[in-house]
Amino acid sequence: MTTPTTRAHITEISGNRARDRRDYLATEEPMEIRVTAQGGERRTVAITMRTPGHDFELAAGFLHGEGLARPGEIKAIGYCTDEDVTPEARYNTVTVALDGPLPDLPALDRHFVTSSACGVCGSASLDALRDRCRPLPQGELSITPEILYGMPYRLREAQGGFGKTGGLHAAGLFTADGALVALREDVGRHNAVDKLVGWASLTGKPLAGHALMVSGRASYEIMQKALAAGIPMVCAVSAPSSLAVDLAREFGMTLVGFLREERCNVYSGRERIAL
Repeated sequence: MTTPTTRAHITEISGNRARDRRDYLATEEPMEIRVTAQGGERRTVAITMRTPGHDFELAAGFLHGEGLARPGEIKAIGYCTDEDVTPEARYNTVTVALDGPLPDLPALDRHFVTSSACGVCGSASLDALRDRCRPLPQGELSITPEILYGMPYRLREAQGGFGKTGGLHAAGLFTADGALVALREDVGRHNAVDKLVGWASLTGKPLAGHALMVSGRASYEIMQKALAAGIPMVCAVSAPSSLAVDLAREFGMTLVGFLREERCNVYSGRERIAL
């Protein structure tokens, strides 16, 4: 099984001096997500570039975010068991067994490829989200600015993979009092969020009273995944996109950007911040 980090020989140059040494890289490999249903029907729904580790959570979170499998609808998850595949391919294919028929959704017909850099290509628009998501209630979360300011530091301190490689994004789940409940890392921000949502889905962890903190920027795909999971607040170290702000405002979510060094911008849902 592939590890989250890969050792590499590099040349380090400082001033006019060079030295050879070993370094760690964030591992990036493809992962195929398959679903099977009653009767044995099997389909490939996505191929994503990811950092190996928490693969089952990634698959569960991805299916949840796309509306293909809700909590309780997953019967089993495992790596590929085909006899004619190489060991590398075996651990780069995850099969999710659903407790029911295959969902009749457009996503199953796309066989779409996702990227660690840009998330789901051709992802659902706001119009499609309106068909399966509702605005989130307002009263389940309230966070003070002091708690917000501490979240980026707690996220960074818990990033073991980033400390080794400098090349992994993180998604962290926080309570209203600033406690870090869970953290996942990946080369893609969207994959890190999927892993976190998948962990909550598989363990039955409710997310309504929590805030999601992501390294980097807040994109539409991240907001979509948070909305589908019922997370009312998303905070990002960097900027949000225009569509991310539109989504947050329409569905009653709190969106915080440029959260660093005891300052931030609130783009939507200010009422959840206890000033």
